[in-house]
Amino acid sequence: MQHLPMHRRDWFKLGGLSLGALVAGVSPNLAQLIANESRIDPDFSVILFWANGGPSHLETFDLKLDAPENIRGLFRPTRTNVPGIDICEHLPRLSRMADKFTLLRSLHHERGEHSGGSHRFLSGHASIAANLQNGEYPELGCVVAKHLDGRQRTGVPAFVADTQFYGAGPAFLGRGYAPFMVSPNNPISASGNNTYDPIPIYGSDDLSQGVQLSADSTLRLQQRANLLHDLDSFRSAAMRSGTLDTWDRHHRQAVEILASSRTRDAFDLRNEPRHLRERYGDHLWGNSLLTCRRLVEAGVRFVQCQATYPRLPAEIARTTNWDDHSVNAHIFDAYRIKLPVLDQAMSALIDDLYARGLNQRVLFIFCGEFGRTPTVRNQDPTGRPGRDHWPRAMSVFLSGGGLRMGQVIGSTNARGEHPVNRPLDSNSLLATIYHRFGINPHGTLPDATGRPIPLLPRGDVIRELVV
Repeated sequence: MQHLPMHRRDWFKLGGLSLGALVAGVSPNLAQLIANESRIDPDFSVILFWANGGPSHLETFDLKLDAPENIRGLFRPTRTNVPGIDICEHLPRLSRMADKFTLLRSLHHERGEHSGGSHRFLSGHASIAANLQNGEYPELGCVVAKHLDGRQRTGVPAFVADTQFYGAGPAFLGRGYAPFMVSPNNPISASGNNTYDPIPIYGSDDLSQGVQLSADSTLRLQQRANLLHDLDSFRSAAMRSGTLDTWDRHHRQAVEILASSRTRDAFDLRNEPRHLRERYGDHLWGNSLLTCRRLVEAGVRFVQCQATYPRLPAEIARTTNWDDHSVNAHIFDAYRIKLPVLDQAMSALIDDLYARGLNQRVLFIFCGEFGRTPTVRNQDPTGRPGRDHWPRAMSVFLSGGGLRMGQVIGSTNARGEHPVNRPLDSNSLLATIYHRFGINPHGTLPDATGRPIPLLPRGDVIRELVV
C-alpha cells in the first residue's frame, strides 16, 4: 500500500518533542499519530446505493423455495454462474456475474425503525431516539471524510450524496464533514415520508433539471462569502462558539468544488458514449450509478445515493422507496417492475468497474437499513401482500473493493428469520470498510467536548472478505 507523507502540522508536533520526551513516552498518542498518517489508503472508494425503506431479502438474494407459500412468496430462485449461489429470477444479468459479487446473508442488528435502523446500520451505534431525523453519531461517509481531512485532492469532495439519509448525518463532527449535496433543498427526503420526488445525483442533458454546477453558482457562493466579512457581530459570536472554522471550511470547499472542472465534468453524463449510457439505462437508477462511477473516478472517496424508484402505478403502490408493507405496496407487483431496472443498472456498473480496472479500489454496496418479515401479510383493505420491518436478518450485496468475490457469507434458517451460520452484526461490515480505507475500526473520534468516542462499540473485520 502506498504511504502518504505526514502533514506539516504533525511534523511540528513531532519537532516540538525532545528525544528524551520521545524515549520517555511523553506523547502516548505519538504511535497512533504516525500509524494514522501512513495507513490511509489513497485510492479506495465506496459507492453506497441505499435502498431506503428496507428491501426484502426473501425476494432478492435469500429466497426460500422450500418454505410455505406465505413465507417464500411468489418468486423463484435462479442459478448463477457460481455453483451453489442462487438469486431471484428477476435478476438475470446479475446471475451471470456472481463471480464478481459477494452476498452477506447473515447481517443483523436490533433496531426496527427506519431512522433508528439507518442510524444503527450507518453509524454502528444505537440511537437514543427511535425516529430521529439527524444522527446522534456520525455516519460512515462522514467518518471517512473526517479521516481524509487534509488529504483529499483540492476541488474534489471526499463525500458526495444526492440527499441526507433519514437518521444520518455528521452528528458531533459538524457540518464540515456532511456530504456535498448538489441538490440539498428537499428536506422531505430525510423525513421518513414514504412518497417524494427522487433527487437526482446527475444533470439532465440540457442541464435544466437536477444538478447544475455553473460559474453563476460559484459567483453566488463567493458573494455570500463576501457578505460574511461584513457581518462582524456574527463572526465574533461564531468565533467564540468555535463554529466558524467548520462553516468556513465547508463553504470554501463548496466554492472550490463548484469552480473545479474535474468535479463539474464528473456530473455531466454527456461526456459518456451513448452505448454505455444505454447499457446502464436512461432512467434514474442507470444515470445515478453511472454518475457514481464518474465521481469515484474523479477522486471522490465516498458516494451515497438513495435507490428511490421514481413512480409506481397507483394501484400497485403509494411508496417510492422499499418500505413494502401491505398498506404501502403490493410487494410482488412492485418488485416485478423494480428488479429488472435494478438488474440492468447494477450489472452495468459492475461490468464497467471491472472493465476499467476499478474493481480493485472501488467497493459497490447495495442494501437498506434492514430486511423484511418472513411472513407475507395482507393488512391493506385491498388484501394485497406485503412484508414489514425485520432487522433480525438482511442480505447485503457487495462488488469489488479488492475484496473476495464469488461467495455467500452466512445463511439464515429455512424461513429466513435469523442467521444460523456465521451471524454477523452489521458493524462487521462497517469494520471491514474502515479497515479497507486504512482506518482503525477500533479507534476513537473526539466529540464536541473532546471526549473520545469509539468509532464502533463492537464489530470485527469480516475475514472471508479480506484478501
